[in-house]
Order: sequence, then structure tokens, then C-alpha cells
Amino acid sequence: MLTKVLIVAGLIFLGGVAVLASFSLFSKKPDNLGVADGRLAPCPATPNCVCTHDTDSVHGSRPLEYSDDPEEAWARLKAVLAKQPRCKVVIDDGDYLHAEFTSLLFRYVDDVEFQLDSVGKVIHFRSASRAGRSDLGVNRARMEAIREAFGG
Repeated sequence: MLTKVLIVAGLIFLGGVAVLASFSLFSKKPDNLGVADGRLAPCPATPNCVCTHDTDSVHGSRPLEYSDDPEEAWARLKAVLAKQPRCKVVIDDGDYLHAEFTSLLFRYVDDVEFQLDSVGKVIHFRSASRAGRSDLGVNRARMEAIREAFGG
């Protein structure tokens, strides 16, 4: 009897894991990535995004500030990203960078974008989950860790 209960419990658990993992299989790269009208896209209404162009308390954050040359700050940002686990830079065109961060367990992908503002001496960013509604604060925590490593 106990063996049957454990088998059923195990199957239910594995089924739940399979459902969660399938979210990553069906999530697609968003079509609003990049800079439009001088800004990164605003966050959606869901709480799984943080962006320096947003001003509300759920999504807003301050940009990365720098005092050295823009090229040096950009190189420093890329060095910070190179040390991040499961981070792949997809686009780097000199003043815009798009990276994909993949979670370890369920392979969820978060799109992280950076926009260099050499006049304002800041780097704007947007970090958003492709799947789901809540990210349990992962995007904000990631960007704060990057801020700390960047030195701003």
C-alpha cells in the first residue's frame, strides 16, 4: 500500500515538474526587444519585469551610472555579464546589448537588455521573463547583483 502511494505521489510530482518545464519549451523570444523612440520597451502589467524607463514601484529601477568613458563602462558591463551563470549575449551593437539568461532547473529564459546613454552617463536596462506571471523577484535581484558588480 505504501509503495503505491509513493509511486502515485512520485508521478504527480514528476507531472508537475514536466508542466513547469514545458513553459520554457513554448516560450518565444518577444517581438518588442530593442530600442524604439530612444527607449527600451515598457514592462508588461505582470510583476516579472524590471526596467529603468518604468517609474512604478513594481517595475521601476534606477539605471547603472558611470563616470568613466562610455566605451570603458560598456566594456565593464560586458565583463560583468561574462561572469554571470547561464548568460549568453545575443546582440551587442555598441550602444545596445541583448542577453539571454537561462534558469538552471526549468530552463526558463529571461531577456535582459542594456542601452548605453553616453550623454547622460547611464546604462538603462530591462530584464523580463518570457514565461509565466511571477518570477519571485529573480529579475530585480539579478539586476541588483549586476549593479553591484558593475560598481554603480
